[in-house]
Amino acid sequence: MDILQILKDDYQRFPDQQTYHIYAEDVYFKDPMTEFRGIQRYQKMIRFIQTFFLNCKMDLHQIQQNGNIIRTDWTLHWNTPLPWKPPISISGWSELTLNPEGKIISHIDYWHCSRLDVLKQHFAMPKA
Repeated sequence: MDILQILKDDYQRFPDQQTYHIYAEDVYFKDPMTEFRGIQRYQKMIRFIQTFFLNCKMDLHQIQQNGNIIRTDWTLHWNTPLPWKPPISISGWSELTLNPEGKIISHIDYWHCSRLDVLKQHFAMPKA
């Protein structure tokens, strides 16, 4: 199965049953909240999302490959486990870099909003 199909399938069931063998052992990960290296840290981050985020869902809007770079455009949705369970939504894109063996060596996420915008979603008044 090619890596684009694996990624499409992973996005569809995110954060459950992710395919980790497509990542290099020392994969570099960065998003607006965190930065680290290593597949074990990546797996811990996914487990955190599975544990802490409610009703987590990832919509994949587009995926394209140009040489060793894959770009995915997506929207991540979840409810935060506060008493009022606010719905949160972040749209953005990921740039994945492949090594010569076809494994992901870099996964960098970018958001179309600021961290403050995400924080404000936690306290927005529900629409009547």
